[in-house]
Amino acid sequence: MNKFTLFKEDSLLLIIDIQEKLVSAMKDGNQVIKNTNILISAAKEMNLPIFFTEQYPKGLGGTSPEINDHLENAIKFEKNSFSACSDNFIFNLKETGKKKIILTGTETHICVFQTARDLISLGYEVFVVSDGVISRTKENYMNGLDLMKNMGAIITNTETVLFDLLKKSGTPEFKLLSKLIK
Repeated sequence: MNKFTLFKEDSLLLIIDIQEKLVSAMKDGNQVIKNTNILISAAKEMNLPIFFTEQYPKGLGGTSPEINDHLENAIKFEKNSFSACSDNFIFNLKETGKKKIILTGTETHICVFQTARDLISLGYEVFVVSDGVISRTKENYMNGLDLMKNMGAIITNTETVLFDLLKKSGTPEFKLLSKLIK
């Protein structure tokens, strides 16, 4: 069951391409921003590393301000390939020692899918946050989730990730973070 369990000591949050021009083209973009911000708050409170990517920022703009304003200590990777798994990215990921990757971003069936595929092939455990990823169409979104599940990714959601990392109620972390989902 270890494969299905998140431990804060072994987890990292990876945000893929939640950029101004991409998110504005998505019907449920605000939900993805909201849920990603919940996960950013949790990652900060639990001292999880945060990585984020920007696909061709010159053309697609930077990370959406609603998210970027919360990423002051996160590590940014600019990319032109659809997968985030460049040599530089993998080097930095290995340096963290983390093996469980919590994945959010756009688009589910392109950059999120290709990143998940590459991470799984490298031996990482990938937790795709279903309410934290998005595509322009529902069909592409569902196809991306299905492909990642078939490859061995865990398809989860924001609340499940949050409470799995917390493990129990009554702690100062629980009191602070449980307020984010009300």
